[in-house]
Amino acid sequence: MRVFVTGASGFIGSAVVRELLDGGHHVVGLARSDGSAAGLAAAGVEVIRGDIENLDSLGAGAANADGVIHLAFIHDFSDYARAGQTDRRAIETIGEALAGSDRPFVVTAGTAGLTQGRVVTEDDAPLPGLPRTSEEVALPLAARGVRVSVLRLPPSVHGESDHGFVPRLIAIAREKGVSAYPGDGRNRWPAVHRLDAANLFRRALEEAPAGAVLHGIAEEGVPVRDIADVIGRHLELPVTSISHDEVTGHFGWLGTFFALDVPASSMLTQRQLGWQPAHQGLLADLEQGHYFADNPARSA
Repeated sequence: MRVFVTGASGFIGSAVVRELLDGGHHVVGLARSDGSAAGLAAAGVEVIRGDIENLDSLGAGAANADGVIHLAFIHDFSDYARAGQTDRRAIETIGEALAGSDRPFVVTAGTAGLTQGRVVTEDDAPLPGLPRTSEEVALPLAARGVRVSVLRLPPSVHGESDHGFVPRLIAIAREKGVSAYPGDGRNRWPAVHRLDAANLFRRALEEAPAGAVLHGIAEEGVPVRDIADVIGRHLELPVTSISHDEVTGHFGWLGTFFALDVPASSMLTQRQLGWQPAHQGLLADLEQGHYFADNPARSA
């Protein structure tokens, strides 16, 4: 299958690309920089230059593909509304190119926008009014002859070379001299290893029916106090609670996410696609030590 992948050179995207290539697919990757293009080409990927704001590139890539995986998203939390609108236009453009073809289109979303305080499932809908509307835009494409599926990822997709939320927590602990957690630290983050997530993206492309909502969740909910404990131990810093009123001041934009209690299940996904997470969990991954190399976390 000729598969067009946005975000192909990213932390998750590069693992998805390898999973697809190993599965015998021909991969076409969207690259916005010379470095990304060179890296994709070296991996055996056909390159299309552009980004998710270049709708012509997106439309052309989708029109000439047998299937599409949309991973790219502008993670600019200072202007999240604009990022959401860019994502909406990208999904609409790809969907228009695939309409009436019954070709697969896997759209990435997140579990952090679901109901808090209980284990959510694939049957739960996103909360209304959120800036990111990936699901709202994607799922109606099933009625237009697109084999669209939505794959929700947890706040932590972890593994070597991660530059997401957990590395930022580590950087903040270094800056502040303390590894902190909100309140009693019992709020939970679901997690998945990026290689397990990559395997699920391939399965979704190959097998998911139109309109499917999938959860890339290996661990239903890791208490954030446990995350802070591992960070504090590896950095030899005190571990302490901070009040919810102090969360934003201490963690900045990340505080909103670190205070969420958003456990999630993938039981329905595992039954539907036969997906079984096989790699180590978040805390075990942190214990390996690679997260604590002296390279500062990339800011979002």
